[in-house]
Amino acid sequence: MNPKDDKRTESCGSPVFVHNPHLEEMKDDVLYHFGFGTGTHNLPALFGDVKFVCVGGSPWRMKSFTEYIAAELSMEDPKSEYPNICAGTDRYAMYKVGPVLSVSHGMGIPSIAIMLHELIKLLHHAHCTDVTIVRIGTSGGIGLEPGTVVVTKQSMDATFLPKFEQVILGKTVVRNTDLDQSLAAELLQCSKELNQFETVIGNTMCTLDFYEGQARLDGAFCSYTEKDKQDYLKKASEAGVCNIEMESSVFAAMCKLSGLRAAVVCVTLLDRLNGDQLNVAQEVLHSYQQRPQILVGCYIKKQLKKNSSS
Repeated sequence: MNPKDDKRTESCGSPVFVHNPHLEEMKDDVLYHFGFGTGTHNLPALFGDVKFVCVGGSPWRMKSFTEYIAAELSMEDPKSEYPNICAGTDRYAMYKVGPVLSVSHGMGIPSIAIMLHELIKLLHHAHCTDVTIVRIGTSGGIGLEPGTVVVTKQSMDATFLPKFEQVILGKTVVRNTDLDQSLAAELLQCSKELNQFETVIGNTMCTLDFYEGQARLDGAFCSYTEKDKQDYLKKASEAGVCNIEMESSVFAAMCKLSGLRAAVVCVTLLDRLNGDQLNVAQEVLHSYQQRPQILVGCYIKKQLKKNSSS
């Protein structure tokens, strides 16, 4: 759908765009992996008030974020266990509190891409406007102290180019991986106001694999040396790469296509220049994993306060 063809006016806010003329011809759009459908669920009633979407790999982490943001926004219900809205399927988990939607996406590009297709359609069918979406997660750092939070400037592929490639009908389609720089700056400002942990803006390398694709030496297979690994990671650093994960490229590309204001906020669990395996205590890892939640929670709280006073 062309944004100019959308019947909603700018005064109603920025809509979530889909670019698929076939959807208009469908009587019922089944969001299979969520367990929803336009013919079986009133999506505007269920999700029409959503203004913030936070996505992350693990269902447990996204439920934890929901509990955290509910307390931050004073919307917590002592009797509520925040049930999984997608309980009818075992693919993804979804939680909602007020205007905040929290969704798990699994691990890697294929899993998050499937989720994003259905999430973008859900937001579109629900007539949501002015939606901000943030991926919160973990990553490996390059030259950063463990626990540093990285807000992504650009997502780069494993050759350090800011692009996402996908083969469609046998042809390679290249899409842009720029993220919203003003949103990144606002998140960085929130971190300064919190003054709890180091936060930087930098490029994020998105790979297709956790082991060889990220130059690890501890996988089942490895055909390169420690020197090869160090040379590669140093080249990545020279290209402005601060951290490595496995979802940011397709996330950035799809959010840009749909008109969603998007950011990627990941904490680094280790400095990959110093090793490959995580040998820190579980309580330390848990505290690191909470940092993106704290930062994004601060941003959401600040935006809601700003909107309520305007």
